[in-house]
Amino acid sequence: MYAITGVTGHVGGAAARELLAKGEAVRAVVRDGAKGEAWSRAGAELAVADFGDRAALAEAFRGARAAFVMLPTDPALADADADHRRLAGSIAGAVLDSGVPHVVMLSSIGAELAEGTGPIRWLHHMENQLRKTGVTLTAIRPPHFQEKVETVLGAAREHGVYPVFADSADVPIPMVATRDVGAVAAEALSAPSPAEEVIGLDGHCYTERQVAEELGAVLGRTLEVVTVPQPEWVGLMVGAGVPPQLAAELAGLYDAEQRGILQPSGDRRVTCTTELGETLRDLVI
Repeated sequence: MYAITGVTGHVGGAAARELLAKGEAVRAVVRDGAKGEAWSRAGAELAVADFGDRAALAEAFRGARAAFVMLPTDPALADADADHRRLAGSIAGAVLDSGVPHVVMLSSIGAELAEGTGPIRWLHHMENQLRKTGVTLTAIRPPHFQEKVETVLGAAREHGVYPVFADSADVPIPMVATRDVGAVAAEALSAPSPAEEVIGLDGHCYTERQVAEELGAVLGRTLEVVTVPQPEWVGLMVGAGVPPQLAAELAGLYDAEQRGILQPSGDRRVTCTTELGETLRDLVI
């Protein structure tokens, strides 16, 4: 049996569906039992635990062959840095207490770096916290998710604008679909490496302008690509409702991208094949 956190999200949900389709037993770990009812109907066992509740999370992991874990970015946390590190510690503590032998973690490109990467540094911290437990860790480090366009769908639909937090909208970068990431996670859970492993993900490369063109085609309208000057990043995000601390962290991430310090890494690489247009159609329609 495999314990899967984040099943109500993109990657955790994709991993759980892959495992269930293969006939594997899945324990879906949710914070709200009502949101897990669909997983019960799909054949999964249900466990209710919050990431910050070490004891409940340990119980959810106990008896599993392996667990899939992730660190959610929670805009409601009062102290973005300290509280996300505390959540990482709670997850690692639950892994230690449960005795689960193998953990697959959703990490990120750039997680080998301790500083200068905005919220990615919390994933660096969590990877290391998990390593200290003695568990066999598989860390999956994807680049951008194709689904990141969800954050600008409102601006695109209502105003015909596609904002870009960079100096240029014409730099190609790899983007992967979360369904592919979930499939890699499911494979890592059910056919684990005998030793610790970092899996770097590759995918099709797109510029932000190409993303805007493809999104506009799906929406049936032409989108204006607007590059946001760096001094305006935090203010624009705060104006859109992002808490100031988190906005500053995200600005740090965008800055790291512009400086080119987020580079692929890993013991092996896996190429994701889903194309952007397919992902956008599924998101919008």
